Amino acid sequence: MKKFAKKILIANIILVSLLAVLGFIQYCNINVEPIFYLALRWALVGTIILYAFATKKLTAWIVAAMVAGIVCGYDFQQNEFVIALEKLSKIFVRLIKTIIAPLIFSTLVVGIAGHSNLKQVGRMGLKAIIYFEIVTTLALFIGLGAINFTEAGIGVHVKANENVVKKATDIINNKKEADHLLEVFPENIALAVAENKILQVVIFSLLFAMGLALVKNNSKQIMLNGCQALADVMFKVTDIVMYVAPLAVFGALASTVSKNGVGVLMDLAKLVGTLYGALIVFVILVFIPILILIKADLKKFWAAIREPVSLAFATASSEAALPKAMENMNKYGVPQHVVSFVLPTGYSFNLDGTTLYLSMASVFVAQMCGVDLTIGQQATMCLTLMLTSKGVAGVRGASFIVLLGTVTAMGLDQEKAFLILAVDAFMDMARTAVNVTGNCIATIVVAKWEKEI
Repeated sequence: MKKFAKKILIANIILVSLLAVLGFIQYCNINVEPIFYLALRWALVGTIILYAFATKKLTAWIVAAMVAGIVCGYDFQQNEFVIALEKLSKIFVRLIKTIIAPLIFSTLVVGIAGHSNLKQVGRMGLKAIIYFEIVTTLALFIGLGAINFTEAGIGVHVKANENVVKKATDIINNKKEADHLLEVFPENIALAVAENKILQVVIFSLLFAMGLALVKNNSKQIMLNGCQALADVMFKVTDIVMYVAPLAVFGALASTVSKNGVGVLMDLAKLVGTLYGALIVFVILVFIPILILIKADLKKFWAAIREPVSLAFATASSEAALPKAMENMNKYGVPQHVVSFVLPTGYSFNLDGTTLYLSMASVFVAQMCGVDLTIGQQATMCLTLMLTSKGVAGVRGASFIVLLGTVTAMGLDQEKAFLILAVDAFMDMARTAVNVTGNCIATIVVAKWEKEI
């Protein structure tokens, strides 16, 4: 089977090379029959699916679904049926959301109450916050450096179409004023679970675990055994739901490409390219040195994150990747109580990809408006974003609201920011993948710091 998989992989490489050659020929103004492109695209999809069959790995199936979704969306532009495939992704995310709260609760309670080391909770919290602030600050300044280097917003005169304006208006109208400090603490745990407020679930789980740790009779062991059983069951449920993941990935990408098209990327290609380039630089200059510094096994780490990160990229949802990320980081060797505390907390305080995007997008809007921001103004903007970017996870359009607030504070035209929404779906995939990667690294850092790995 391995020899067959290798042969299919070689066929994939040949097909990709042929597509690249045809693209270059087309670029040189030599006409190529569209049927050749069509045949090669779907031949590539077919061979990648065969490769997934041969390897029987979830990552291979997710990659196959990504390629098939992009090709399907590209070949069936504005097709109502293909756009409706987004429901596959929404079903998957809903199933994942039902897992998150009981998984966090059970693993955190067992991890903390089982050890009965309440001082460690405070230590972990402090160390995690320090790490989050350092890394997200680096992300902000790398975003600034990238957009100042490429100057992607200068000379852009594209106007936002009606659909983009409507989308922006809907997000603004649905905006809820909230006190971020109050939003950390649960008012009603059932409501926190229903609204999928991860940080509130973490706070309740911590309080419950502390209370259980102080119990001295048999009730403690009974409750611990129950929570351990719940955690075991929820991990198995995660494995079952993961079988739906390739369908969700296919539906999400097919719908996104069909609905938005690739034409919109041409207008704002420099912005999208700048973001992807900045995120790659961030991974190389920040993530990899951190992993080397803490002496992490890079090969083993990649094996642990490739499934959750590919899920996050394809669905543009951090939540979709959370249960699998928790399971895989535990298998990597990070203790369960560290994973259960750091990973969900990072979803609110350690959004590396999102903070990088926000600093970059803010300057991009200024460049479109013809405003040349000084170094001092950009530094002030970064300080503001360090605070306003916290607690935005899990809120629809939250990053756009933060961007809009920053743009308004700088006295820039709000409507210029609407244009970014046209390509936001394509940028959201990359920044979400980096968010998940950053939080997985954070669990290893804190565990190393605690000398528990």
